[in-house]
Amino acid sequence: MDPADPERHVAEGLLDAAATELGVDGAELLAAVTDQAPTGLALLDRRLRWCYLNPALAQLTGHPEAQLLGSTVHGRAAETLRRVLSDGRARTVAANSLLPPRGSWQRPLAVLARRLELNGRALGVVLAVTTADLAPDRHDLEHARARLTLLDAAAERIGTTLDIGTTCTELAEFTVPRLADLATIDVLPPDAAVRDSGSGGSVPRLRRTAMAQAPQLSGTPTELARPGESIRYRSGSAAARCLTTGKPVAANQLSPEELATAAADPATLAAYRALGVDSLLEVPLTARGQLIGMLSLARTADTSAGFLDDDVVLVEDLAGRAALSIDNARRYTRSQGIALELQRALLAEPGSPHPNLELASRYLPSGTSSVVGGDWYETVRLPFGRTLLVMGDVMGHGVEAAVDMSSYRSMLRYVASMDLPPHRILRQLDTLISENESSRPATCLLALADPARQRWTLSSAGHLPPALLGEDRPIELLDVPTGPPLGTGLGGYEQTSRELRPGQVLLLYTDGLVERRGEDIDTSLARLAALRLPVGGELDELLDATLHGLAPQAAEDDIALLAARARVRS
Repeated sequence: MDPADPERHVAEGLLDAAATELGVDGAELLAAVTDQAPTGLALLDRRLRWCYLNPALAQLTGHPEAQLLGSTVHGRAAETLRRVLSDGRARTVAANSLLPPRGSWQRPLAVLARRLELNGRALGVVLAVTTADLAPDRHDLEHARARLTLLDAAAERIGTTLDIGTTCTELAEFTVPRLADLATIDVLPPDAAVRDSGSGGSVPRLRRTAMAQAPQLSGTPTELARPGESIRYRSGSAAARCLTTGKPVAANQLSPEELATAAADPATLAAYRALGVDSLLEVPLTARGQLIGMLSLARTADTSAGFLDDDVVLVEDLAGRAALSIDNARRYTRSQGIALELQRALLAEPGSPHPNLELASRYLPSGTSSVVGGDWYETVRLPFGRTLLVMGDVMGHGVEAAVDMSSYRSMLRYVASMDLPPHRILRQLDTLISENESSRPATCLLALADPARQRWTLSSAGHLPPALLGEDRPIELLDVPTGPPLGTGLGGYEQTSRELRPGQVLLLYTDGLVERRGEDIDTSLARLAALRLPVGGELDELLDATLHGLAPQAAEDDIALLAARARVRS
């Protein structure tokens, strides 16, 4: 405050006049006013140590003078008070973060902090503490509005992907520091059986999937389990009780002995002690009536009075919503894992061709190798040294597409064993597939190799044209008569023949190799035709060069390749 401020001189004059009128010393009068004021008053020095508090403050907070004097404010409240000292702007401070946690106030407190100045010099901070008496209906309305706002924000930020780790990390980072100083999430592995949330019984082993901690906590204790590690909760701990009952467990303002009982295991206890944790909230993650994991929140002694009933209700609601996103990610991971294993098993090796034909194949799942489609290839040995090459693509992804792919592949082997020409094989397949209304359409390309007669016979059901590669000549995309995809029941397939020369390579592929979103298919095929590939070397090297030249870094569809070359007679 400016010494020349006229308002200051007026105030001092009024105090002196009142003291004279009452016949007392001015300093004594000021002390009596502050001691008997109904508003809690306190003074902190520049180091944020408690230097003075009046009886009203002690009564409002339940903290006697002897408990506060000489102690220092820490945590979030200290950050706010330092800003008050720095810029002189008055600010409100949360009572829970300002005062030690073992106070006994029953009603909400409002704390206003203002910089104390004398002769132009900042001496410290003055605190004024009153009860925050909102009307009950207004308080409930404000509380409900804040809760809905938080849950709306959570809905936007949690569950943005179908990846379990990402979804759990989003949940952990959302709760810190809004609701806790430390958060960990443990989930049953995707391949583990999910128990009913209230079934009780032994505590299952879970896998840590995410953790987050507030910035003011210095370092992450090495004892705390990291994401990816498995963890089993000690029987009788707060976490174990939460899992076996399926209900939230709050443990507040714990003594060291109580914390040792409530902590999940010795390593977690050591971490809690290092961080100063004294309050825990364990909330089950339950989706569709089944327990899938648990959200663990912790608060430190200098930032909170613990988890109140309102906190438990809010976190339980948040956990219930987030659990659905986590469960969706678990189900997706399990489904795609099954489909990928099925696809790999089915495509481990195509059938063996005749010795007069060299063969190489390749299959690349799209994206992160967790999304599987219906791409497939096959070779069938036929009489008189002939080999039938097959490349197919069932529409769609996931388990259903992989199952249909397996079914079509079995049909193809059965029909091909009749030794029909390629176009009649497609007719038979189309008829068989169309008889099942739930079957997915599929494209298919057949290439019958007959080295003895030096002839390729080709027929297509809506598939992309094969590529013919020869030494010292451009890649040729063969013009094959194209009928409708298999499963339409329309038939109308034709075939064509091309000369089969030793040393030439016939390349069959699925659309994931060439097609790009928003690009004309002719442009995509021209990119393939423009490649310069090592025709004379190993076929695996040719496939490597093809993928290097065409396969995108983030493929949107599966890629299957099949290369064949007639052996030169010795």
